[in-house]
Amino acid sequence: YGHSNQLRQARAMGDYLIVGVHTDEEIAKHKGPPVFTQEERYKMVQAIKWVDEIAPGAPYVTTLETLDKYNCDFCVHGDDITLTIDGKDTYEEVKTAGRYRECKRTQGVSTTDLVGRMLLMTKAHHSNIDEDLDYRKHTDNFGKGPKGHSPWTGVSQFLQTSQKIIQFASGKEPQPGDTIIYVAGAFDLFHIGHVDFLEKVHQLAEKPYIIAGLHFDQEVNRYKGKNYPIMNIHERTLSVLACRYVSEVVIGAPYAVTADLLDHFRVTLVCHGMTEVVPDKDGSDPYEEPKRRSIFQLVDSGSNLTTDLIVQRIIKNRLEFEARNQKKEAKELAVLEAMKRMEEKH
Repeated sequence: YGHSNQLRQARAMGDYLIVGVHTDEEIAKHKGPPVFTQEERYKMVQAIKWVDEIAPGAPYVTTLETLDKYNCDFCVHGDDITLTIDGKDTYEEVKTAGRYRECKRTQGVSTTDLVGRMLLMTKAHHSNIDEDLDYRKHTDNFGKGPKGHSPWTGVSQFLQTSQKIIQFASGKEPQPGDTIIYVAGAFDLFHIGHVDFLEKVHQLAEKPYIIAGLHFDQEVNRYKGKNYPIMNIHERTLSVLACRYVSEVVIGAPYAVTADLLDHFRVTLVCHGMTEVVPDKDGSDPYEEPKRRSIFQLVDSGSNLTTDLIVQRIIKNRLEFEARNQKKEAKELAVLEAMKRMEEKH
């Protein structure tokens, strides 16, 4: 959702947004191992609703040649400095030519931060939730534990505002003739498996209006265990809203798809992927009502990627990622110190 917010701001600066996506090789060389493959990343970026086109295999250093190749007036980047492996500003050439604009970085999130949260999954104290008082004392739906942060989403610094939700929301009401489709889940670490599923659901109707129900953190924790979800309810809301196939999000949807919910949103179809459906607290099927109405449909996304698999990728490359995070922190510190020295000189 941090990347999506950057793309939203960039799109607002012009009429047509082309997003350059680096290859795995380029990322590995300059930043360390990527979490997703380049094919996954191409598809993910294309699914963000503010993106008009992607430029696959974009060079890590943005040149005027690249801008001209895609007929771009200027390029946009966040207000954090990106450096090459040898410490050069990757936007130096376009900055000098006056073809560079900047957008605000989303506070409280970074890939490094999310990777750090996933690495927490490997720590022993997260493996047995029942023994942890912090989990049992947790009462607030909105992802704040007794220590001021969610025990499930680690150390998220992200603060949600109504303004941010409005910026991400489509604002479109369902129109006569729309097929209102309801899907529900955790949508944690919003990824290509989710995108493939939502795209397939979108193809089920001529005029689809997809409503995604997002479960609260402790509901997700009940059926996923460990210290899932990795992203809190606010982060998951923005991630799903940024997807071009989703029209509306229900924040903190009930686990059981009730008659009230179906009637309230005038739902014509309820879809679920091929993943296991965990029974509700009382042992009942959460999809009992849509099945009774014969409006329930299983949808095969054709993707086998799950949040679990992403975490496994991180853990498999744990040492590399930890080294990458340390390297990035050292680099950021060096940049800050350099800026501080410059300020002192002036």
